[in-house]
Amino acid sequence: MVLLGNTQFGKSHEDVRTVQRALIDRGRDIPDGVTGFFGEQTRAAYAEEQRAQGYAGADADGIPGCTSLTELGRLTGFSVDCRGAVAAPAPAGKLGLTQVTYNDPHDDAGPAAMENYARKACALTGMDPRFGVPALVTIAKRESACNDRRWRVNTVDSNARGRIMADGHPQNCSRGATQCIPTTFAAYHQAETATTPYDVVACMSATINYVRDRYGVNRAGSNFSSRVQQADPKRPARGY
Repeated sequence: MVLLGNTQFGKSHEDVRTVQRALIDRGRDIPDGVTGFFGEQTRAAYAEEQRAQGYAGADADGIPGCTSLTELGRLTGFSVDCRGAVAAPAPAGKLGLTQVTYNDPHDDAGPAAMENYARKACALTGMDPRFGVPALVTIAKRESACNDRRWRVNTVDSNARGRIMADGHPQNCSRGATQCIPTTFAAYHQAETATTPYDVVACMSATINYVRDRYGVNRAGSNFSSRVQQADPKRPARGY
């Protein structure tokens, strides 16, 4: 029996080994083999499996859902318990400010890409994507025009100060798709994510951890939009 909640991105578990073996049996490539860790290689292999099952676009995001995982189990000989649809949160990965980096991973832009990244951030932090994805996409639209390169760093507000960093901007500028200040990004950094706020999944994951602490957003995220005005498309934009 494989528990769905044990097979999400960023998780290490014996159930991940079962899924990896099944993917390899289905001809999907995982270069490092059966490691028990659900990282980028397993995500890419699972996305290939989803496409083979008929999923397309953002639905083939490499993150196991109940339907696709159950079908993989049917094809390769294991059963699935879907009660773990929302993964338990990974432990915090707090950084020191000097550990924050400013390299550009050249992540995709646009609403569809933001939905894909938001699902990954929700999986890593244990937030229900039904609430987290639309909230994060709304924030990304308002803060960076969905990761548009022209708006990924704010050089004009009161935070734009400090020494010049590797990206050519003052240290304290807000950066990334959901505009994290480096001190906030470091304090709320999520384990198993990149150390640069320009990485969309890392930036969104830090945003989730921040709003939970700062605004009292619950673990599932069902009150995300009501607590954070910038995440609510029905209300005017407002910094968060």
